[in-house]
Amino acid sequence: MPPAVAATGEHRLRVNGTERTTSITPSATLLDTLRERLGLFGTKKGCDHGQCGACTVLVDGRRTLSCLVLAATQQDREITTIEGLARPDGSPHPLQEAFAARDAFQCGYCTPGQIMSAAGLANEGWPPDDDGIREAMSGNLCRCGAYNTIVAAIRDVRDGTGA
Repeated sequence: MPPAVAATGEHRLRVNGTERTTSITPSATLLDTLRERLGLFGTKKGCDHGQCGACTVLVDGRRTLSCLVLAATQQDREITTIEGLARPDGSPHPLQEAFAARDAFQCGYCTPGQIMSAAGLANEGWPPDDDGIREAMSGNLCRCGAYNTIVAAIRDVRDGTGA
């Protein structure tokens, strides 16, 4: 059963390894809270209906569309955004490096959601082939059509080969 949602007031969210306290309404989405209350603008608002994947974050290591989740229900969960994906020393995550090396973006708007979805995919188990990667990533849309290089970047990290 999900936790009870308190009225507008202070809520504690664990984001990118840091406990953050912010005032939110019961109807505030995690996406809007991350962007408007916590100043984490890497998570993008695309369709706001859970259809494009631009708002993908990890909640307890699993891919989550933050536009469909109420922020107040995420207390006691570990939320990871693109800003928190880097290695502990601050260097880019292997997926970030692979996306850059493969030029797996054009306009870049969908890139944070693509990378976060791929990071969640790593936690869930890598698909064995490119078709499996495409299927697993099908919830993340790219208007520029960089799908081939996105798949290649994910494959590079999965296989540990680099670009």
